[in-house]
Amino acid sequence: MSAAGPIGLTEHRDLRGGTPCWTDQATLIHADPLPDRAGIAIVGAGVVGAMLADRLASAGRDVLLLDRRPPAHGSTAASTALVMWAADVPLTQLAERVGEDEAARRWRRVRQAMRDLAAHIDATGLDCSRIDRPELYLAGTLLDADALRAEADLRQRHGLPSTFLDADAVAERFGIAPRAGLVSDGCYEVDPVRLTIALLRRAREHGARIHFPCDVAALDGTTLLLDDGRRVVADEVILASGYERAPWFVPPAFAIGSSFAIATAPGIAPLWRDDAMIWEASSPYLYARATADGRVIAGGEDEDVDDARRRDALIGAKAGTIAGKLAGLLGQDDIAIDCAWSAAFASSPDGLPGIGRATNHPHLWLAGAYGGNGVSFAALAAEIVAGALAGEPDPDGACFDPYRFG
Repeated sequence: MSAAGPIGLTEHRDLRGGTPCWTDQATLIHADPLPDRAGIAIVGAGVVGAMLADRLASAGRDVLLLDRRPPAHGSTAASTALVMWAADVPLTQLAERVGEDEAARRWRRVRQAMRDLAAHIDATGLDCSRIDRPELYLAGTLLDADALRAEADLRQRHGLPSTFLDADAVAERFGIAPRAGLVSDGCYEVDPVRLTIALLRRAREHGARIHFPCDVAALDGTTLLLDDGRRVVADEVILASGYERAPWFVPPAFAIGSSFAIATAPGIAPLWRDDAMIWEASSPYLYARATADGRVIAGGEDEDVDDARRRDALIGAKAGTIAGKLAGLLGQDDIAIDCAWSAAFASSPDGLPGIGRATNHPHLWLAGAYGGNGVSFAALAAEIVAGALAGEPDPDGACFDPYRFG
């Protein structure tokens, strides 16, 4: 395959607006010189690219990361990093589309990937503030109490650890307004920027090179053509460019919209018991969690808006709505906002990512962590792509093929 002329390989987007709450540590990563050749070139140095680089470089592969921004400066800096295995599309609804066994298979594979990531973080001592948290999924407009009970039954039938609690039990355990919910184990939180930087440092210790800023304008076979005329010849290319999709290869089923979030000042949490990660089975939805330094982060209120100016103009109104919903959930008069931000966000029809070999290009791979569980899906992408490149294809890889929607 050949890219004819200066055709952009990936979209150019203003990925976030406002003020995220994560510490900007990207200046701690310096840029390496750009080589002429690389075994594996990864386009994107966010959390997905960092996980791929860490895994591949640790396995002895020759890895080069390229990004038009400094590492972790794109969507990763706007992530709220609730690391969960449940997807945006409930398991009962996914089962109606693809069958019960197939739906459960996909969810179990996501759960395994996030558990593998937790084990890797702990074993290597990656500095990212990983903390185990229960997940609380509250009844809402998508699933009422009866539907949540059916969701719990289906999850338990397939070895997914969720327990149904009625409204009074939720209020008693978590100290929030009464509402039925599911409690799930095996979830955790991280600081997404610190995780990305820690993974990149580890990848570099194993020989990976990181070059930025540089804009990969086109692809000619496996030769990356930069907008300033430079070239890099690679054996394999992985697109980990996040919500700046590659229109030639990423199907339109992975649609771009906008999401919004707020954070309190540090030292405010806990505002509810068990520091659970809370989210709603609703549209629009609310989610909330605490951070290691005592902030409360809440978000949601997604919009089908992919224009950055229109998106950012909504930050003030969306921040107020999110704060009001959170106050109502907690039975408080108000929530003081310390910072608020917006971000590009991608969804898929089944709430799951797009990972696999690009169509008609045997040496190009897509690692798209599209959906609400970006960190979990990043871990999954690293396992699937690295396995395929090592000649050990993942038995569940086809579940997340980017072209599964036809």
